[in-house]
Amino acid sequence: MTETRAPESLRKTLPDLPISYDEFLEWADEDTRAEWVDGDIVFMSPISDAHQDLVEFFLTLLRLYVEHHDKGWVRSSTFQMKLDVIPSGREPDIVYLREEHRDRMTGTYIDGPADLAVEVVSPESGPRDRGEKFYEYEAAGLPEYWLVDPDREELVVYRLQDDRYQTAFEGREGRVESSVANGFWIEAQWLWREELPPVLDVLKRWGLL
Repeated sequence: MTETRAPESLRKTLPDLPISYDEFLEWADEDTRAEWVDGDIVFMSPISDAHQDLVEFFLTLLRLYVEHHDKGWVRSSTFQMKLDVIPSGREPDIVYLREEHRDRMTGTYIDGPADLAVEVVSPESGPRDRGEKFYEYEAAGLPEYWLVDPDREELVVYRLQDDRYQTAFEGREGRVESSVANGFWIEAQWLWREELPPVLDVLKRWGLL
């Protein structure tokens, strides 16, 4: 596993490992960029401005779509998803939880898999997003996993079929529709533009304005 070392100020206050998930939640705060993996703490590098732009763009579109159709909850990377098959507490860049899975929501994390997870890949996170997280999400039964790679200008969408992820879309262009947030779609090429499309223009394309 590729891990990012904690800043010196945090390393001085690290708890003894291994640590339980409840102890991790008690130790971490909302400014701590870290995940819990089977008793260990994995720190993440600060994200770039371009990375944040992509996350905010996708998050805003999905949140507005879900709110319009009253279909569930959308959360950003400050909200964790606790998985048990391969024990971990992950922070996908974006998660979507359908209305019928309301009971998985707690005050501080999703207890079990979300219905959709989106990761915007960075040079530091690529091996983790394509490796450990892929297998954890698959084993936990997370139905749909989107990987947005701005460096490669590639969007990959995995969907769970017979307990294994199958590639539903892979490329830099074309319309991509979610199978869990029914009716939500984007054009993959929007994600690679130097200036992301105005959200209002996308809402017009969707017929919401």
